[in-house]
Amino acid sequence: MTDTSLPQRLERPTALSFLIYAAVIIVMLWSFQGAGFSVDKILSSPPRFADFVSRAFPPNVEPKVLLRLFWKMVETLQIAFAGAIIGIVLSVPIALFAARGLIAGQVVNTSVRNILGFIRSVPDLAWALVFVVAVGLGPFAGTLAIAIDTIGFCGRFFADDMEAIDKGPSEALTATGATRIDIAACATVPASMPAFVSTALYALEKAVRSSTVLGLVGAGGIGIELKVGFDLFDYPTAMTVIVMIAVVVLGIEAFSTWARKKIIGEQR
Repeated sequence: MTDTSLPQRLERPTALSFLIYAAVIIVMLWSFQGAGFSVDKILSSPPRFADFVSRAFPPNVEPKVLLRLFWKMVETLQIAFAGAIIGIVLSVPIALFAARGLIAGQVVNTSVRNILGFIRSVPDLAWALVFVVAVGLGPFAGTLAIAIDTIGFCGRFFADDMEAIDKGPSEALTATGATRIDIAACATVPASMPAFVSTALYALEKAVRSSTVLGLVGAGGIGIELKVGFDLFDYPTAMTVIVMIAVVVLGIEAFSTWARKKIIGEQR
């Protein structure tokens, strides 16, 4: 028999709910106003964008230019890989102190998590500027920026991964009198390893994307070529850089997806 009943109507919002909805709408409108959102600018932008495209195509494929950009892209990948490796390795011991109920007390857990939260809240370009001041211009500053950004990313997720594992093996070791460090080394970390691998691969993808723009602030990599291209109105070269960045980032993401499936299967 066909159900002919009408769908339920939306419940009338309470006074508090109405005020919350109104506040959300006001905040949205305030955000658009502060962001300088303009329909006129959107409607007038296609001709300027078309002018940029016409001046940027075809991309600059001169051999000497491609060779220079190739080595800059190699430097970018070196920054990303080195920074990600440093950050991932350092994230493991840091995450052990951030994971609740593992080897440290609540005060240490909260303090380490707050530090990781602060690291994540600062953009990678800002970290790059800090390290440019600290160690000077060049790829080393970019490597340190990627490393600290990776620590903020992996440290938090590694800690969450260790908290989410099955507690059975840990409780069994506890019953035998094992210390917290023994439990972490023999049960928690091995059980979390598939999640660690997945998170580390995501961190590598993130590092590659971030490293492509660190050159904008003098931290090495191909970003400086992109900045120079736009500063000198050399749009064909800038377009070549954009295409190279897109190809490399997509290639790294494809490799990461393949590696994740090979190592840990379809799970996260």
